[in-house]
Amino acid sequence: MQKLIQDVLAAEAKAISSISDQNPFQQCTELFLRAKANGGKLVISGVGKAGEVGKKMAVTFCSVGLPSVFLHPLEAQHGDLGLLHQNDVLMLISNSGQTREILELETLAKRLIPSLQIIAITGKQNSPLANKSNYVLWTGDPTEACPLGLTPTTSTTCMSVIGDVLAVLVVQMSGYGANDYALRHHSGYLGSKAKG
Repeated sequence: MQKLIQDVLAAEAKAISSISDQNPFQQCTELFLRAKANGGKLVISGVGKAGEVGKKMAVTFCSVGLPSVFLHPLEAQHGDLGLLHQNDVLMLISNSGQTREILELETLAKRLIPSLQIIAITGKQNSPLANKSNYVLWTGDPTEACPLGLTPTTSTTCMSVIGDVLAVLVVQMSGYGANDYALRHHSGYLGSKAKG
C-alpha cells in the first residue's frame, strides 16, 4: 500500500510538472481582464468531475476580482444560456475534448453570440473542442493515476492547476491587492488575514 501511495503522489507531481508553460496563459488572462473592463464576465462549464473543477475555478476567480460563474451545460439548454452576454468569455473544460454536452453548448453559445471568445481546457490538442476554440490550454494529457486508467485523477489535478495559474496571473496583471481581497472575502480565517 505504501508503494501505491508513493506511486500516486509521484504520478500527480509528474503530471503537474508536464503542463506546458507555452500554453496561452497570458493571452487568456488578458482576455478575461478585457472582458471585465467591458462589463463582461467569465463563464465556465464542464460535466462531471471536470464540472466540479470548473465550479472551484469560478469561485476562485470571483475571490480575486474577476466576475465568474459556472454554467451547467444541460441547464444551458433549458434557458440558462441566457446567462451569456456580449463581452463574456466562455471557458469549456473536457479532458477528451469530445464531451457531447460541451460541444453542444459551444454550438448554442456561438449561435447566440457569434463573436464569443471560447477557451478550452482539454487533454486532447486536436479534439473537436480544441478545434472550435480560440485558445487551448492543454493539460498534457496525463495518464490517470487510477489503476484502471479510468477515474479522473491526474487529468482533473492538471485542470485545477491550470485554473490556479490563471488566477495568479489575474492577481498579478490586474494589480489586485490584499485590500481588494478583503472587500470580497469578509469572513473566516482568510478574511481576517486579508484585513491584516
